[in-house]
Amino acid sequence: MKRLIVGLALLALVAVSAAVAYQAAARQREYSELLTRGDSALRDDQTFGAIEGYSGAIALRPGSMLAYLRRGQTYQRRGDSGDLDAAARDFRTAAALDPTATRPLEALGDVLYQRQRYARAAETYERYVLLDDRSARVSYKLALARFRDRDIDAALTALTEAVRLDDRMADAHYLLGMCLREKHRLPEAVRALERAVSLEPGMIPAREELADLYRIQDRRADEIEQLQLLAGLDRDHVERQVAVGMAHARAGHWDLAVLTLSGALERNPNEPEIYRALGQVWLERPREDRAFLSKAREALQFAALGPTASSETLALYGRALMEEGDTEGAERALQQATTRYPVDPAAFLLYASTAEAQNRLDAARQALIQYGVLAFGDGDLVARATRIAALSLRLNDPRTAVDWLSRATSSNPNDVQLIAALADAHIRAGDRGAAQAAIAHGLEKDPKNAQLLALARRAR
Repeated sequence: MKRLIVGLALLALVAVSAAVAYQAAARQREYSELLTRGDSALRDDQTFGAIEGYSGAIALRPGSMLAYLRRGQTYQRRGDSGDLDAAARDFRTAAALDPTATRPLEALGDVLYQRQRYARAAETYERYVLLDDRSARVSYKLALARFRDRDIDAALTALTEAVRLDDRMADAHYLLGMCLREKHRLPEAVRALERAVSLEPGMIPAREELADLYRIQDRRADEIEQLQLLAGLDRDHVERQVAVGMAHARAGHWDLAVLTLSGALERNPNEPEIYRALGQVWLERPREDRAFLSKAREALQFAALGPTASSETLALYGRALMEEGDTEGAERALQQATTRYPVDPAAFLLYASTAEAQNRLDAARQALIQYGVLAFGDGDLVARATRIAALSLRLNDPRTAVDWLSRATSSNPNDVQLIAALADAHIRAGDRGAAQAAIAHGLEKDPKNAQLLALARRAR
C-alpha cells in the first residue's frame, strides 16, 4: 500500500513538473511571438502595433531588458515630447535590469540629447564609457553633449579619445575644430577642419567654418578656394556664388568679383541678393569714373524695389543715392532702412547725415542715438556724442548737449577741446558752477588755452 501511495505521489509530482514546464514553454513561446510581432510592426513603421507587442512581452516577462529596450526605441522613433519621456523611462528600466548592458545607456543618452538635456546626456554616455571605453562613436557623442553644454575642455578630452579610437571619423575632427576655435587655438582648429574635409569632402558645415577661419587669418586665396568648393557642392543656393564674389572683393580682385556675380546673375536673372552684392561691389571698388557709381545705383535700385528688401540693401541704395547727390531720395531710402527688421546699424548713421543735410535736426539726432543702442562695441562714441551734442545745441537743447559731452569727456578725459565744449554747454544751460568746474579742470591740463580762458570770462 505504501509503495502504491509513493508511486502515485511521484506520478503526481512528475505531472505537476510537466505542467509547469509546459506553461513555462508556452509563456516563452508567447513572449517570443510578442517580440516578433513588435519587431514586424516596427519594420512596417506601425509604431502603435509595435508598442502593443512589446508591452505584451513586458507583461509576460517584467524582467526583460530586451523588451523594454525595444519599446523605448519605438517611443523614440515616434519622436513627440511625451514619447521621448516614455522612451527615457524604458531605457532607464532596461539599464537597471541589466547594469552591464551598454545599448540602453547609449539610447538613453541619445534621448536626453534630443530633449536638449545635454549635461544629463553626457553623464549617461560617461556611464557607457565606464563599461566599454572602446567605442569611438560614443566618445564622440559624449564630446558633442559636452560641447552643447558649453564645457569645451571636457569636450576636447572626449574628442581626443574619439580620434585616438578612430582617426577617420570626419565628424569628430569637425567638432574638434569647433572646440579649438572656441578656445581661440585657430591654427589647430584649421588643421582639424582640414582633416575633416579631407575625410569627407562633401561636409558643407566644416568647409564653411574653414572658409571663415581662413578669412579671419587673412588667407584670402584659401578662403576663396573653400567658397568656390561650397558653391560647387551647393549649386541650388545663390548665396554661395554671392559669397565667392564678395570674397574676391575683400581680396581686392574687383574684376573677378564683378565677373563672378555677373555670371551668377545670368543664371538667376531675378535674384535681388545678387543685385545687392553686385551693387555693393560697384559702390566700394576704387572709382575710375562716375560710371561705377551709376552701375552701383542701378543694381541696388533693383534690389531695393521689393517689399522684402533688407535693411542692409536699402542702406546701400541710400548711400549710392547720397554719393550721386540725390539727398532727398537717399533720405527716403535710409528712413526705410531704419524701419526694416533686422536693422543694419549703419543705416542710422547714414540717415543722420541725410536728415541733417535736409535740416531735420531732431531726426538726425535720434538716428545717432539709436545707432548707439544697436551697434555692438561703439568704438566711435566720442565723435558720435560730440555730434549729438552739436545737434542738440542747434536745437536749443543745451541740457542734452551737456549729457552727451559728459559721456564724451568720460571716455576721453584729457581732451581739452571736449572739456571746453562741455563748459560752453553748461553756460548755455545756465549752470555756471558746473561750467567753472569744467573750465578749472581744463586749465589744469592747459593753463594757457585761449578758448578756456575766454569761457572763464563768460562764466563769471
